[in-house]
Amino acid sequence: MDPSFLSLTSHTWTASAACLGLPPETVFARQPAEAAPALDACARCPVVRRCEETVAPSDTWFDGVCAGRLWRNGRPVALGRGRRRRSAA
Repeated sequence: MDPSFLSLTSHTWTASAACLGLPPETVFARQPAEAAPALDACARCPVVRRCEETVAPSDTWFDGVCAGRLWRNGRPVALGRGRRRRSAA
């Protein structure tokens, strides 16, 4: 995925993303500590489902934060007890 989507200001779903404006190194981090701000943004994001549908992390071998989870090589990373995931429900 192209990190430039984070700077889009058009009237697409990405304009409503809570991660809009976060640095790419945060959104595409591979470690929980570096990804924490993006994971926190997902918790309040109104377009989290659309993000997951578009990014399709497991299909694209995605690395980074998508839909409230940290992904590495298209697989969700287990986060420690201190970090909560957004439920899919």
